[in-house]
Amino acid sequence: MIQRCHKWRQKRKQYIDQARQTADEIERERLLQAAEHYGRMVNTEQGKIDSTRDPKEKAAAEKAAAEQAAAESQESGEDEDTGFPDFITNLK
Repeated sequence: MIQRCHKWRQKRKQYIDQARQTADEIERERLLQAAEHYGRMVNTEQGKIDSTRDPKEKAAAEKAAAEQAAAESQESGEDEDTGFPDFITNLK
């Protein structure tokens, strides 16, 4: 289950990165929807994993997940405004 979750997280990140790089709005929306789908799958699977853990393991896993989320947000924060179309960034 954990390996499957990790694979889905990687797939979600891949779709988000592709969406940031594409210029086509329809393709970007499709990629973001696919990433959202994988995010929901990860959340569901993570809930199953968490429900089978004992409280000590759960606390350690939550701390690790929070650290991973912070690292991902810091990494993705660098390219934050590259996804905006020209008509939004070039307002006059």
